[in-house]
Amino acid sequence: MRRPDGARAKSRVCGAVIVAHGGKEISTEPTTALEPAVLRMVPLARAIRRALRGSGAVVWQPHFTVQGWNGELASPVAELGGVIDQIGNEFGDIPVVLIGHSMGARAAFRSAGHPAVSAVAGLAPWLPLGEPAAQLAGRRVLLVHGTADRITSPKETWAYAARARSVADTAAAIEVRGGEHTMLWRAPLWHRLAAEFSRLSLGLPAGSGEVTQAYREALAGQDRTVV
Repeated sequence: MRRPDGARAKSRVCGAVIVAHGGKEISTEPTTALEPAVLRMVPLARAIRRALRGSGAVVWQPHFTVQGWNGELASPVAELGGVIDQIGNEFGDIPVVLIGHSMGARAAFRSAGHPAVSAVAGLAPWLPLGEPAAQLAGRRVLLVHGTADRITSPKETWAYAARARSVADTAAAIEVRGGEHTMLWRAPLWHRLAAEFSRLSLGLPAGSGEVTQAYREALAGQDRTVV
């Protein structure tokens, strides 16, 4: 388990963001720090840390034990719940924001019912039809998918967003023009989306620019906003 960079005294920590990496549908191979799915989250987590600097929030980037979801085992879900519990044990009753990519997004949404979780975001998420949404009640939700993703389904993401709106506190859906699954194309935009969502979810002032505007438009009743 990777601890947050710049861990600080309990009394100074006001919130936490957990960044969950992607993986494979089925695999019991161990996850290493050099897996592409893990490495892809490093600059994204760095962007979130930069956006939260001075706020008293910490950012965690856990590594799941195995690479796969593995059907009914849903391997990452219990581990993600353990990370949330660990944060509570260490820092007390603070809000936790979950941000996941691909399989990590599926794990994040499954874990969103944890009492400590206040918000959850899925970036190029893997959210198959029938994925539960009732656990999102009272949470802030963001779903982002690119138009060029050929690995996970934007159509399934937008279907999930529609169900999330019926239970979540707020639910925004943003479509990235030309965005593919790795989020390398237009990477700074993906990073800003995650960072701004983290700020807003932890009660920090909104930034300026197209990301903040897109988020506001997405909450204004539109099916989804395009950036």
